[in-house]
Amino acid sequence: MKSIELAALVMWLVLVPPTAAPAQDSVIMPKDLLKSLVGSWEGTCRTWFEPGKLADESKVKGAIRPVLNGKFFRHEYEATIQGRPRRGEETIAFNSVAKRFQISWVDDFHMNYAIMFSEGEATERGFVVKGKYAAAPNAPAWGWKTVYEVIDDNQLTITAYNVTPDGQEAKAVETTYSRAKQ
Repeated sequence: MKSIELAALVMWLVLVPPTAAPAQDSVIMPKDLLKSLVGSWEGTCRTWFEPGKLADESKVKGAIRPVLNGKFFRHEYEATIQGRPRRGEETIAFNSVAKRFQISWVDDFHMNYAIMFSEGEATERGFVVKGKYAAAPNAPAWGWKTVYEVIDDNQLTITAYNVTPDGQEAKAVETTYSRAKQ
C-alpha cells in the first residue's frame, strides 16, 4: 500500500465515527451467559444406558465457579449412580478467537479413563458442544453431544446424548438443576 493511501486510511479511521450497532437487548453474549451460571446448583440427574430405558435417577449437587478471573469456568458436581458415589468436573470456556464454546470433561464414572474435549456453537438459550470418546479398543469412536440450556436465572438443564459411530443419538444423561437456596 502506498504511503498516501495508508495515510488516507488512517485519517478515515480516526475521523469517521463508527456507525451505531443494532440493539442487541435479546442477545446474551457468551461470557455473560457463562457468568450467569456461576453459583451453587442442586437437582436431579437421570442416566440411560440403553435408548429409552431409564437406568438411574439420583439427586445431584453442583457448583459453577469462575477460574483465572472469569476467563474460564469450572463445573464440579457430585451425585450417585446406582447407589455408588459419582463425582466429576468440566472446564468450560468460550474461545473468542474461534467463536466456539469448549469443554473438557472428566468424572469417575462415564469418563473415568480419559479427558473428553468438546466444542460447539451458541444456541438461543445456551450452547451445544460435541466430542468423541473411545468406547472400546480397536473400535470406532462414539460421539457425545452436550446441550446446556438456561431455562431462566434459576434453572439450568444439561442433557447429554450418546452418538453411535453411524450418527444415531440417544439420551444418556439429563441433569435438571435449580439454583441452590443460600
